[in-house]
Amino acid sequence: MKVTGETDLQHLLRGMAPEVVGCDWGYVCATSLPAGVTPFATVAEDKGLTLIAPMEELAAAGLSPLGPMARITLTIHSSLAAVGLTAAVSQALAARGISANMIAGFHHDHIFVPADRAEEALAALWALTHD
Repeated sequence: MKVTGETDLQHLLRGMAPEVVGCDWGYVCATSLPAGVTPFATVAEDKGLTLIAPMEELAAAGLSPLGPMARITLTIHSSLAAVGLTAAVSQALAARGISANMIAGFHHDHIFVPADRAEEALAALWALTHD
């Protein structure tokens, strides 16, 4: 596999520069992508299509999303071949009792946490950059 992005765990942790990108994300399972919904991510599973999109768009499409969730993006370009980043982030959030749903994009990792815990999650992640 061709490797692009950072693979060194310590460099990833020091440089991840987490930022909150909205606190209004919802998760829902649908049979297809409804008109008017612009998802951040989709996951096609045997039991349906998971959509992660703005709560307002999902509700307007007649869906009942779970949320709201905050999206925290780790702004460092992490490699898909990197080892340990997801575990380190999950452990830091779990230590504070914060649920985390990770999505890996080609360039960045994204963490969805309960919106009412976004600032606490962000603080935990920034603390991880200094360990």
